[in-house]
Amino acid sequence: MKKFIHQPRFTPKGYSDEVENKIQRYRKEGARLPQRHLLRTEEQLEGIRQSARINTALLDYIAQNIHEGMTTAEIDHLVYAFTTDHDAIPAPFLYEGFPKSVCTSINDIVCHGIPSPNVRLQSGDIVNVDVSTIYKGYFSDASRMFLIGEVSPERRRLVEVTRECRDIGIKAAQPWARLGDVGAAIQEHAEKNGYSVVRDLCGHGCGIKFHEEPDVEHFGKKGTGMLIVPGMTFTIEPMINAGRYDVCIDEEDGWTVFTDDGSDSAQWESMILITETGNEVLTE
Repeated sequence: MKKFIHQPRFTPKGYSDEVENKIQRYRKEGARLPQRHLLRTEEQLEGIRQSARINTALLDYIAQNIHEGMTTAEIDHLVYAFTTDHDAIPAPFLYEGFPKSVCTSINDIVCHGIPSPNVRLQSGDIVNVDVSTIYKGYFSDASRMFLIGEVSPERRRLVEVTRECRDIGIKAAQPWARLGDVGAAIQEHAEKNGYSVVRDLCGHGCGIKFHEEPDVEHFGKKGTGMLIVPGMTFTIEPMINAGRYDVCIDEEDGWTVFTDDGSDSAQWESMILITETGNEVLTE
């Protein structure tokens, strides 16, 4: 469900005069700032929140229905039906040629797994279900991990640490911090637990378009990168590998991303709004 870390405070234009003054000060100091269109207005935020509520309800629905023995194509059918029943559109469908309404990524698949009637969930699997919703032109995005049947302690730990990485990243995403602070916090937690952070894929701005600026890397150096400004909406979605961070793409479908060494991978994704005093988790 949606939760508030701090109560947001916005004017009709999307941010207060105090924020504007800080933007001007940081600009004079040479900070890397987001473009103005990335700072959402109240009208835009209302549309984004409506989309996000559907997206979160969709993941709750999948959580109630996913089970051992079902195919990933059945997950796709559930996603499409639920989304359209709510007068919304599944954002992945035909996006840059992606053929389905959801990404289903099992075990050593890092992301962008294509649902198939030939792939059946088995006891012991860990699967990421990544859903994205368009409602009245506004976008939202999130993913969760699901444990199927009897899952090994090693896989359970990977899933839990990855969730912790996401939560730590959200905590680091504060107004007037840097995006590098987010990546550094995630990387530190993953590596101290013996895991690696995927470098080739990242979080992203989302709300008016499916993928917007900024790129939100899940590794990095504290104090570097774009300034985080109230009004921004973006995803934090660390992909954490049990082995090395290298990945490869299936040459046949051009989408499915695997760990290069065959190790397991996990991912949790939330979309957040940066407020003047913290952040608001829009999807989880």
